[in-house]
Amino acid sequence: MEFETEDVLLERARAGDSNSLSRLLAAHAPALERMIALRLDARLGRRLEASDILQETLTLAAQRFADWSREQRYPLRLWLRLLATQALQSAFREHHRLKRDLGRESSDIAARLHPTAERAADWYASTHTSPTEAVRRGEMRERVLAALAQLDDIDREVLVLRSFEQLSNEEAALELGIDPAAASKRFARALQRIRPALRGLSDDNTRGAT
Repeated sequence: MEFETEDVLLERARAGDSNSLSRLLAAHAPALERMIALRLDARLGRRLEASDILQETLTLAAQRFADWSREQRYPLRLWLRLLATQALQSAFREHHRLKRDLGRESSDIAARLHPTAERAADWYASTHTSPTEAVRRGEMRERVLAALAQLDDIDREVLVLRSFEQLSNEEAALELGIDPAAASKRFARALQRIRPALRGLSDDNTRGAT
């Protein structure tokens, strides 16, 4: 059986194969859901799950895939992330019913869609400990949270994009609308700020394994 790479699925989807498009979107779904969960406003999260926003994103992607295929202004992964951001913005407006001028509303929403230190620390702790390691998870979360809280929104965003979500420097720069050199500098600065905390976690893991 032929191994179907993303390029193969893309070619078939562009030719109108809806099954290939569904499989292509499904392959990106887990990473998109993680992205959404990191950016889901705490109040909105009490009403909607990340999976709800994901389904809206995938619906938008299926509807707009032909347009993306013609233009290809962004790589597929970044285009899907852009749609996820739009779905988050739409959910934020609907559920919070903002009644301010558009400029102020846009600024407020943009600020809320950055990964917060709390959400990033939660994600880091949950992916590096087992459910039974409650004490160690709490200690890890607090240590990482203290380090992440020192970063400004953009530095934290770059760190999340590069380290947690595995985007390349060029992809992170394109998503944030900044120069790749600036993205690289911000990433290095963020790593320098949190490296002591992460080194401490590595030391803890080493001691626990001996």
